[in-house]
Amino acid sequence: MKSRLDPYLALVMAVAQVVIGQGAEYGQPLRKDLDAFAYALLLAGPALLLVRRRFPVITTALTLVATAVYVVAGYPYGPIFFTPVLMLFWLVVEGKRVAAWLMAVGMLVFFEVYAWVIGTRTLFHAAAITTFIMLFMVAAELVRILRERRAERVRAEEEEARRQASEERLTMAQELHDVLAHNISLIHVQASTALHLIDDQPEQARTALATIKSASKEVLGEMRSVLSVLREGAPRAPTAGLDHLDGLLERSGVDVTLKRVGSRPLPPQVERAAYRIVQESLTNVTRHAPGAKVTVRLEYGEAELSVLVTDTGGTAHAPLSEAGSGNGIPGMRERAAALGGSLVAGPVAGGFEVLARLPLPEENA
Repeated sequence: MKSRLDPYLALVMAVAQVVIGQGAEYGQPLRKDLDAFAYALLLAGPALLLVRRRFPVITTALTLVATAVYVVAGYPYGPIFFTPVLMLFWLVVEGKRVAAWLMAVGMLVFFEVYAWVIGTRTLFHAAAITTFIMLFMVAAELVRILRERRAERVRAEEEEARRQASEERLTMAQELHDVLAHNISLIHVQASTALHLIDDQPEQARTALATIKSASKEVLGEMRSVLSVLREGAPRAPTAGLDHLDGLLERSGVDVTLKRVGSRPLPPQVERAAYRIVQESLTNVTRHAPGAKVTVRLEYGEAELSVLVTDTGGTAHAPLSEAGSGNGIPGMRERAAALGGSLVAGPVAGGFEVLARLPLPEENA
């Protein structure tokens, strides 16, 4: 894939190698003067930069060959080394390490042999050439490692974002289940009551219809609240908490007594879980034990919030005592477990009981 910057980089390198090469010519009178062939070799590397992304190994090898030919021909040392150094650096950074190191070692051998042939090889010369090439290649390796770590960090962040989005979708699905299950069950029961009483007791039927109206309005409002998280920039606040509990009990169509023991601030996720557990428990009463009396007890302890929902519905709840015939009790257990708590549900003498224990942070934390 060709970068839009490649032509500009090639132009800069071409100008630099030609102009600086002409300056180097004056400082090296023992080397051969630049001619048309020398200029062609100086421009070969920059020209290959234009296609290096498509053929990285081949273009690097050709650039090194052009450099070797330039040196063997006796032209002045200097800017001819700019492009091959850049090519080798990119080759390492882009992951073609074996090819890059083989070419770097090949160039090191070439310079040592060339210096020996022309009689300029000394211990200092050999050490200087080796040190430069090795340090340069190590620097390229460090850059490659930093790029890979940064890419890995980006991948990890993207994976974490996908995981959080998945968890949010699961939370939304659970919220929608609880909202719809509770309110639709309530509407169904109240509609049945209204149909039964509409001729003989119209006032009570009117009360049931009012409850249906309130429940339908409530479910629409809660659905908008849950689905609002899909909109960009929407707040991630819980859709319901214990501050809405009194309204939930009033709309439930069930004879409910609420008891609170103690009081303390609660984390939003605990409030939401407690609210939904009470809501689902009332839904089960509406479905399986209509007419039962219900007691909801909230006990605010130092280490946990205890939510106890009991009813007087007899044995109608027996099928729910295990994992649950539907999604209600398993869903409540999942909510409690997600917070590190527990939930037990099953028949008790004269009715059914749901007990959830939700751990709380220390108040001074």
